[in-house]
Amino acid sequence: MSAKEPEFKRFRNRRKDYPYYRCCPYVSSVRELIDVCVAKYGDKPAWKFKRNGEPVSVTFNEFKTEVNSLGTGLCEYGIEKEHIVIIGNNCYEWALSFYAVMASAGVAVPTDNMLSEEELEYIFNFSDSTVIIYAGSAEKKVRSLESRLPNVKLYICMEEPAVRDENHISLSDVLETGRRLYLAGDTRYTDIVPDTERLSELVFTSGTTGKAKGVMLNQRQICYVVSHSPDIMHVTYSCISVLPYYHTLESTCGLLGMFHSGNTNHINENLRTLMPNFKEYRPTDVQLVPLFVEKMYRSIWEKIEEQGKAKKVKKAIKISDFLLKCGIDMRQKLFAEIHATFGGRLLEIICGGAPLAPEIADFFYSIGITICTGYGITECAPIITITRPEFHDYRSVGTIMPGVEVKIANANDEGEGEICVKAPNVMMGYYKDPERTALAFDEDGWFRTGDIGKLYKDNRLCVTGRLKNIIILPNGKNVYPEELEYKLHRMSELLGEIMVREFVRPNGEHVVGAEIYPDQKYIKDNNITDVEGAVKEILDRYNEGQPNHKVIKDFLIRTVEFEKTTSAKIKRGG
Repeated sequence: MSAKEPEFKRFRNRRKDYPYYRCCPYVSSVRELIDVCVAKYGDKPAWKFKRNGEPVSVTFNEFKTEVNSLGTGLCEYGIEKEHIVIIGNNCYEWALSFYAVMASAGVAVPTDNMLSEEELEYIFNFSDSTVIIYAGSAEKKVRSLESRLPNVKLYICMEEPAVRDENHISLSDVLETGRRLYLAGDTRYTDIVPDTERLSELVFTSGTTGKAKGVMLNQRQICYVVSHSPDIMHVTYSCISVLPYYHTLESTCGLLGMFHSGNTNHINENLRTLMPNFKEYRPTDVQLVPLFVEKMYRSIWEKIEEQGKAKKVKKAIKISDFLLKCGIDMRQKLFAEIHATFGGRLLEIICGGAPLAPEIADFFYSIGITICTGYGITECAPIITITRPEFHDYRSVGTIMPGVEVKIANANDEGEGEICVKAPNVMMGYYKDPERTALAFDEDGWFRTGDIGKLYKDNRLCVTGRLKNIIILPNGKNVYPEELEYKLHRMSELLGEIMVREFVRPNGEHVVGAEIYPDQKYIKDNNITDVEGAVKEILDRYNEGQPNHKVIKDFLIRTVEFEKTTSAKIKRGG
């Protein structure tokens, strides 16, 4: 352990909430964020990654020079005020481009390169983007769309472009041009005064229905999350980036937030390199979606069972949990083999985007890796709640972030209703869509999330489902599909993909039903021949303990997977 590294203590849950950390200075712009972090962390590595297989390290000081150089290059090319798409796989050049545009007078449009050409064409044109900065992984799609993008005047490839002319250049052209000017004293870029209220980032939500909406965010809103989320969510020393950078959780809390907390951000190339990179980089933090955490959980238990150690590990967990209650933490030693898989220092997993089964979070905590679940939405840049690492209850989605007000509108007898938010991080509105913007707020200015939930003890929140997905039965009962899907998923891995929806029987009766695409690997591994019978048996067990309005009365076995968004959420249609 180097002299500069802190002691890596694993988090222990407390019985009562505790004071905010207040470990990071508040900032209001990306420019201020860079300056504050450079002054505080200087020569500490801000980024580590591989370029052509060789390790590269960039310090906070060096990164500021890189950002100012690229920004000066944007000025020299006359594009510092443009709407600029950034698209491609995670890489240092993506992060650098994002910072340079965000600290300019332009607008960053981070875009999912897994979208179809039709979807990309819509976003590129509707966003009024005139410049596209793209990684090699997105070059094929970008080039095929050129004839349909009349507003785009400059294409900048993060690598060597397939075509070179005045409209097709490389990022290194812009960077090196800017570096020469910046080091010679050019201050056009650094003299830009941040306007924290203007549009700075335009994020298109994928959504499970309809066309993507352009969420308008300014620097005040983004930096409010960057500044205040560390008050309740303490990050430690180093992280590894896994979620795509266009994902608002990763861009705000990863690219900006981890930098703000002084973390060294290790850039993972792809999913195949993740486990080797865990061992090489030995991160203390990582941000993941629940789907990935669930896969990690299953993988750990599969390995334990293959080794015939299931009883031993379960016994060790009971012993460890008992010792923790007595103030003795033996998790690092008892579960050293599991920790070694993740580099030995992984302290916490920040997890958002969908519900996570409490027993999975409890398992990771028992072995010494704290899951910090959260709840948010792109329109809130994106954080509303975060689980505190030393005060967690996995029946909730965490503590409401400081300065954020939450109310439950039109609550039922159980206190459930639409989650509404009023906070400094709520969006400016939807791009070029004043009607949809007006509908997103109630008459008192509260943002309507469209999610259903209830307030929980100790300033925490529970989320039940989506308002637009509610099934209203003829008897007036409301059924939240997500709640039932969550319970069913926990019953058996056979139920691979589930969509609970309203079924209409031939006699006109409306009932709650489930459409299911069984897990094909589970069927093969367990030699299941009667899939329909096995599914019916699981549904019968589920139905035994349910009130009548939550009983699955009909089901349909699918032969093909559901259509999904690029974030792996099932498209519900309608």
